[in-house]
Amino acid sequence: MRFIKMQGTGNDYVYVDAFREKVADPVALSQTISHRRFGIGADGLILIKPSPGVDAEMEMYNADGSKSEMCGNGLRCVAKYVHDTYAPGKNSFQFLTGAGLRGATITGRDAAGHAETVQLDMGVPVFNGRDIPTTFDEPQVLRKTIEISGRKLEFSAVSMGNPHCVIFVDDVASFPVEEIGPKLEHHAWFPHRVNVEFVQVLSASEVIQRTWERGSGETWACGTGAAAVSVIGRKLGLTGDKLTIHLTGGDLLLEYSGEGSVLMTGPAVEVFRGEIST
Repeated sequence: MRFIKMQGTGNDYVYVDAFREKVADPVALSQTISHRRFGIGADGLILIKPSPGVDAEMEMYNADGSKSEMCGNGLRCVAKYVHDTYAPGKNSFQFLTGAGLRGATITGRDAAGHAETVQLDMGVPVFNGRDIPTTFDEPQVLRKTIEISGRKLEFSAVSMGNPHCVIFVDDVASFPVEEIGPKLEHHAWFPHRVNVEFVQVLSASEVIQRTWERGSGETWACGTGAAAVSVIGRKLGLTGDKLTIHLTGGDLLLEYSGEGSVLMTGPAVEVFRGEIST
């Protein structure tokens, strides 16, 4: 089976073109190929599938084989692949994801015409506690306090197609993400588990983010997490309409006016191609 390794700000996945290849057991395949020692090494597996009425469907699996609804960094790479392989020169695309339809626009190309940067419509944030989902039957889940490992933490939750818990800290570099992240991911307040963003505010237009992703652990970037940070930051009056987010793997530009969809612009990079036995 042929595959493509791509990354967006260091959030790396193995991609399979399901227009051309068949994957019998994507759960097992994701677990096998994602391993950083015994596999290809990735945050998960993404299938690029044909779907009526859209350019393609993105079906994604985390490194542990669990299915996820949406990934911003992953979808930018899907847009790059579909553009470069099937529609060079086309600017706008529509993709089906587990979170619904998402639009993508190619905003930068290299000298050979290959897509380099992509802007995504990340969709409209969901604030209702039950719909995120959380166990809070409230219209918004903001500034809640939770105690983990003897620490009292203030968090706010939102769905960007998948659930997110955003926590602002003074020094994100020294924060024990690997200790606190998994305990929050599996906390009873989040029935479908949760992605956790730890964020240090530098200014109203600039933050640093680290993310613990459900099913994958700490990743170098999280696109839906960045969207969640921009939404919650603005909601709490900490950040503005445009926000540059510094992640371990690079920077993303987020735009959110307080209404409608969140826009995200960032890189999409092909790392290598290969073939594996299945």
